Amino acid sequence: MRRVLVIGCPGAGKSTFARRLRDATGLPLYYLDMLWHKPDRTNVSRDEFDARLRGILERDTWIIDGNFARTLPERLERCDTVFFLDVPTETCLAGVEARIGTQREDMPWIEHEFDEEFRRYIIDFPRERRPQIIRMLADAAARGVRVRTLRSRGEFETALADARRNMGDGDDADLPRGHQPRIARRMQAIKACGTSGATAPIMRSTGTPSPMEPR
Repeated sequence: MRRVLVIGCPGAGKSTFARRLRDATGLPLYYLDMLWHKPDRTNVSRDEFDARLRGILERDTWIIDGNFARTLPERLERCDTVFFLDVPTETCLAGVEARIGTQREDMPWIEHEFDEEFRRYIIDFPRERRPQIIRMLADAAARGVRVRTLRSRGEFETALADARRNMGDGDDADLPRGHQPRIARRMQAIKACGTSGATAPIMRSTGTPSPMEPR
């Protein structure tokens, strides 16, 4: 797992999941909302957005958070893993309500209201957006992309635990050293020194798509 997409309806918990996945794997995280939106609530041009995105896609490792349907096929061509957060509409609406008025890492400005156009976008997502996503994910899976659909918070936790375990088992062996999780780096150091893991000390670990997105 080196190039990962996190997609799903706004409010599903994509950015929170993506941050926790970053912390579990050491992979660099990029938010599409941060590429598209400016702090003054305007947007970059479509050409600038596309250039920024291509610059990320050309890198060896990344997690990209966000839908942005127009560029999803391009991202699916480059990724090796997709997490699709496919949770109920009520959960998504509650997720957006809960973040109103808070400063977020994945957005360059604070949302102060849940406007009706955005609410309708979320309500219509299962009918208007989800079928297209399902078709694209099926095509990607047929090409060998690992697609994991998560439908509950419990499944989120299981997926994150699996990611931590897989990276600790050596899935990150060829990542740059600074991108490897602490525990995985520790285990590699133990092996390099010829120390048995049984006797070595244990180290314990201490973007909202909107109707304005570039289609």
